[in-house]
Amino acid sequence: MRHIGSRTGTYLWLSLLGILFAAPLAWMISTSLKSPDEMANPDLNLLPREPTLESYDKILGQTQTPVFQWFVNSLLAATLQTVLILVTASMAAYALARMQFPGRRLMTALVLATLFVPPISLVIPNYVIVAGLGWLDSLTAVVVPGAAGAFGVFFLRQFFLSLPKELEEAAIIDGAGRFRVFWQVILPLSKPALATLALLSFLTNWNDFLWPLYVLFSPERLTLQPGLATLQSAYQTDYAAMMAGGVIASVPVLLLFLATQRFVVEGVSRSGLKG
Repeated sequence: MRHIGSRTGTYLWLSLLGILFAAPLAWMISTSLKSPDEMANPDLNLLPREPTLESYDKILGQTQTPVFQWFVNSLLAATLQTVLILVTASMAAYALARMQFPGRRLMTALVLATLFVPPISLVIPNYVIVAGLGWLDSLTAVVVPGAAGAFGVFFLRQFFLSLPKELEEAAIIDGAGRFRVFWQVILPLSKPALATLALLSFLTNWNDFLWPLYVLFSPERLTLQPGLATLQSAYQTDYAAMMAGGVIASVPVLLLFLATQRFVVEGVSRSGLKG
C-alpha cells in the first residue's frame, strides 16, 4: 500500500511538471488563434472565443515577411551545421578517447578549456573572419563558424570512453584498420550519443538570434529567429502574429525531440560514466 502511494505521488508530481512545461506552449497556440479585436480586449481569456487563422494568413501571405523562406533557411542552416558537428566532433572525440599520440592529454585540456570562453567574446573575431572569406549575407556564415565546437568533442569523448575496448581490439585482430573500427564498430554503438548531440546542435542553431542578426542582411536570407523579430514594430506589437510565428518555429523542434527522446535519455545517462 505504501509503495502504491509513493508511485501515485510520483505520477502526480510528474504530471504537475508536465503541465508546467506545456503551459507556455498551450498559451502560445491559444494566443496565435485569437483575432486582433480579442487581443485588444483587456479581459484575460485562456482560450480564444472565436478561433481564427488570421495571424497565420498574415505572416505567411505577406511578401515583406517571407516566413516560409525564413523557415527553410533555418531548417537548412540547422541541418547542415548539425551534420558538420557530428562529423568533426566524432572524429576528434575518437582520437582523444582511443588513440595514443604525444600531447593527447594537453590537447584534450586545451579543447575543454575553450568551453570556458564566453561565446559573446567570439562574435567580433568570427565576424572579421567571415567577412574576409566573403561569406556575409549567406547561410554559409550561419553554418560553418559553429561547426567545430568543443562541447560535441567532450560529449562524444565521454561516451566513447564508456565503450568496451575489447570490441575494438577484436576488430583490429580481425584485420580492421583504425578508420574501419571507428566507422563500423564505434559509430553504430554510439547512436544514443550521436542522436543527443544532433538534437542539441540543431536546437542551438535553430534558436540562435544574435549571430544571424550580425551576418545576414537581406530579408529573404534571414533565418526564422531574427526574421520573427521584425514582426515587432517600433510603435506596436502584433502579439498574435508573433505567437503564430513561434508556433511555426516550435514544430520542427517538437518533432525532432519526439523522434530522438529515447536516444537522448540513454545518451545523456551514459556519457558521464568515465572522466
